[in-house]
Amino acid sequence: MIPTVPSNQVVFAMSPEHPPVLCVADGSRVRFETCDCFADQIRSADDTLNNLDWNRINPATGPVFVEGAEPGDTLRVHIRSIELGRQAVLATLPNAGVAGARIKESRIDIVPVEDGHAVLFGTVRLPLNPMIGVIGTAPAGEAVSCGTPDAHGGNMDSKIITAGTTLLLPVNVAGALLAMGDLHAGMGDGEVGLSGLEINGTVEVEVSVIKDRPYPLPLAVTADYCYTIASHPDLDSAAETAVLMATDLLCAHSKLDINQAAALQSIAGDLQVCQVVDPNKTCRFALPRAVTDQLGIRLP
Repeated sequence: MIPTVPSNQVVFAMSPEHPPVLCVADGSRVRFETCDCFADQIRSADDTLNNLDWNRINPATGPVFVEGAEPGDTLRVHIRSIELGRQAVLATLPNAGVAGARIKESRIDIVPVEDGHAVLFGTVRLPLNPMIGVIGTAPAGEAVSCGTPDAHGGNMDSKIITAGTTLLLPVNVAGALLAMGDLHAGMGDGEVGLSGLEINGTVEVEVSVIKDRPYPLPLAVTADYCYTIASHPDLDSAAETAVLMATDLLCAHSKLDINQAAALQSIAGDLQVCQVVDPNKTCRFALPRAVTDQLGIRLP
C-alpha cells in the first residue's frame, strides 16, 4: 500500500512551522491527492470568481516529512504518474494576465477532459500535458505563499514538471516538508492568460535524499534535458539567474572553463519562460542530455 495524503490535508503557504501530515522513509513512494488551484470551489460555468474565497487559492497537499533529509541536503522527487480529474477550469479576469487590461469581464469555462484531450469552447481539442504547478519544500525562514515561486520551488508553473521528470529541491529544514498541488491538464509556456487548465488529481512520486547540494537548485531532469529553474519579481533577473545556474552546473561538473561553458550554452542551450503571472516570474534554462552526457556530467 502506497502512503497517501488526502486532498483535505492542505497548506496555503510553504513554511517550516507546518507540522507534517505524513512521515516516510528515504526511498518511499507517496501519493498526493490534490485540489485544483481554486480549492475545487468552481463546479460549473455558473459559478463566479466574485464568490470565491480568495484565501483558499493554490492549496498544496502536505507537507510530508522525509526521514534522513537534513538542512543542506537535496530532495530528489521522481514523478511517477499524474492522474487527472474529469474536468478542468479555465478562468480569465480583468487586470490579470498579460491581456488583463483589455479584459472587461471575468469568465469561467468548464473544460471536459476526455480521450487524452481537453475540449475548449466546444470546438478546440488539445492533447493533454498533465503537469504540477506547485511543488516545493519548506523555506528556511518565513513562510512563502503557495502562489509564489522561489528558491524552494513553489508555484513554478513549468510544463516540464510532469510524469517521468525528476525534480531536485533544496532541503532547508529537517524532513524537507514536501508539498504539491495546482495540477494542470495543460498549459503553455508563460501561462500568459493567468490560468492553465486547472484540475484536481493524484500524483505519485518517489522521494529520496541526496546528501549535500551538488547541483544548482531547483533542477529538473528529463530523458532528454536538464533544466535549471529560477524565479524573481523581475523577468530579466529570473532569466539571468537560470542561465547562470546552468553555467555553474557546467563548470562544476565538467572540465569546461567559463568561456567554454558560456559559448556552449549560447549554441546548444535554450532559455525558456515558465510563467509571467505570479508575484515572482519563472524561467528555465534547458541543456540537452546529449550534451551533458558527452561532458561526463552525471545527473540523478
